[in-house]
Amino acid sequence: MTMLDSMRRHKGILKWSLLVVAMAFVFFYVPSFMRTPGAADDVIATVEGRPVKAGDFRTMYQHQVDQFRSQYGAAMNDEMIKQLGLAQRLMQQMVDGEAVLAEADRQGITVTDGELSARLLRMPMLQENGQFVGEARYKEFLAMQRPPLRPAEFEEQLRRSLIAEKLQAAIAGWVRVSDAEVEQEYHKRNEKVKLELAVFTASNFRNGITPTDAEIAAEFAAHPDTFTMPEKRRVRFLSIDAQSLARNASVTDAEVLARYTQNQPQYSTPEQIRASHILFKTEGKDDATVKKLAESVLVKAKAPGADFAALAKQYSDDDTKTKGGDLDYFGHGTMVKEFDDAAWKLKPGEVSDLVKTQFGYHIIKFVDKRAAATKSLAEVKMQIQDQIRNEKAQTEAGKLADTIAPQIKQPADLDSVAKAHGLTVGDSGLFARDEPMAGLGFAQAVAAEAFTMQPNTVSAAIRTDQGVVFIALAEVKPPYVPKLDEVKAKVRDEVIRLKALDLAKVKAATVSQAGAKGNFAAAAKAAGVDIKTTDMIARNSALPEVGTSSAVDDAAFALPKGGVTAPVTTDTAIVVAHVVDKQDVTPASFEAERDTLRDQLLQQKRQDFFGAYMTKAKLKMKITYNDDTIRTLLGG
Repeated sequence: MTMLDSMRRHKGILKWSLLVVAMAFVFFYVPSFMRTPGAADDVIATVEGRPVKAGDFRTMYQHQVDQFRSQYGAAMNDEMIKQLGLAQRLMQQMVDGEAVLAEADRQGITVTDGELSARLLRMPMLQENGQFVGEARYKEFLAMQRPPLRPAEFEEQLRRSLIAEKLQAAIAGWVRVSDAEVEQEYHKRNEKVKLELAVFTASNFRNGITPTDAEIAAEFAAHPDTFTMPEKRRVRFLSIDAQSLARNASVTDAEVLARYTQNQPQYSTPEQIRASHILFKTEGKDDATVKKLAESVLVKAKAPGADFAALAKQYSDDDTKTKGGDLDYFGHGTMVKEFDDAAWKLKPGEVSDLVKTQFGYHIIKFVDKRAAATKSLAEVKMQIQDQIRNEKAQTEAGKLADTIAPQIKQPADLDSVAKAHGLTVGDSGLFARDEPMAGLGFAQAVAAEAFTMQPNTVSAAIRTDQGVVFIALAEVKPPYVPKLDEVKAKVRDEVIRLKALDLAKVKAATVSQAGAKGNFAAAAKAAGVDIKTTDMIARNSALPEVGTSSAVDDAAFALPKGGVTAPVTTDTAIVVAHVVDKQDVTPASFEAERDTLRDQLLQQKRQDFFGAYMTKAKLKMKITYNDDTIRTLLGG
């Protein structure tokens, strides 16, 4: 993750989830549960009678899509958004949010007007010189949001947030973090090592290994369950293709204009600036030393004719150094507060003084400013047409599914109904739960239904990427341990893999033993492998040719400087690590960060406990979903 990602994550897109619901409304610039003007008041789901509405979903969904696209640009296209499952996740998060409030209601937890007012007056973004900014400034601030907020709407959401906050405190407030846990976590996060790695990849030892029939038979006999064939099923399906319906759906100019007018905030972008920066990280380093270096580079950056990009490439501790420190365009509140405040005060071409944030010291250069803008109707017309066309197609598919559903009582009805309505019936072929189906591809909802159905039964309507389907279970092939002949090639490959690992372990053992006695690099060279050297790294860092490996981390961090690990088995190789250098934590650094880390761990433990509690609580709630509305939304 780049530093830019970290900065944006710190002030990022709203994640309305069970675990962060109590903090959902402290970020003004990401409004939620706001009714889209003129949007349908349809209900997606109800949680103990509490509605989750389509208008609220559309507003939140569009805002999150806009946030993703502003960060990732053209790479975040419709297909990528679909693959991320953003709509489904958001819908579930909204249901989870209502479940939290329903549980609070069951326990009689409320928030008084006095409590609401007290929290509102203390919110940092509404403070100036320690005082509330006043009613006029408050309303002005809300009006600047995208979409604009009315005080009553915002205050209702703040009340919901405080109720959820109270519930979490009541459920998980007793959870504590011990001193030992804090210290252990600090060591895990801050200890660093520099490693030399001798990596023996199993694939390099495969050549020349020819298993005998007896070895193959022995491996199969010793581990038959490894080669068990999973249960497979086959269904016949009647398909209503929404994509075909969409091609024939008509959209009028009046419909496009109405949608554009109702959702104009979605087509607006706030004022943005573009900046570059040079970062000097302070984590695990002496602050004074880092600051001194940053000050010396600042002099160079402010010198007439200075090449800021070249300085960033030379000095920055951020991944953006490869781009000369370029952070691209970003809006107000996107970065952490100290950085944001400093960047927005600069003029084009101006370089800031040192800016201290939680990440270290920054030198910021203002590059450009982009005014707030709203896309014209002409610019978004095709996008809106596609959206409306897809919605109409999903609605039409849903209506047709409702029409034919009563006519499908048994498997044979699929063919007669398909013929009567000009539809098609397909055959999935045998598939396991995690395999694609012929004609449907990867359709989790279909697979889930297929693996719970009984023979000679038909399903209700099932939503897929293509539209709506009805399925009939045609065949069940139970899991079984195959005969050796069926999987001989697979068993043979497993024998080769194991033998290759054994050869790699023998080579690795020689390096481990010789390296512990003397020159590690010479021992590795004698074994025929090139040494891979890391920088000073913390746990969970990617290792050359290995990737992340908790096994290598555990072995390496347990050793002192100069130590050599025994051979460590990873998923793809055998690794021997030499600890070239080790940076231990200091008591002073731990003391400086202990309280902050304790708060982080405490919050995480309480959230984990609260999340587990709510998972069980939801099982007792009456939660219903409106399939027609959901089909329309997910097709839009």
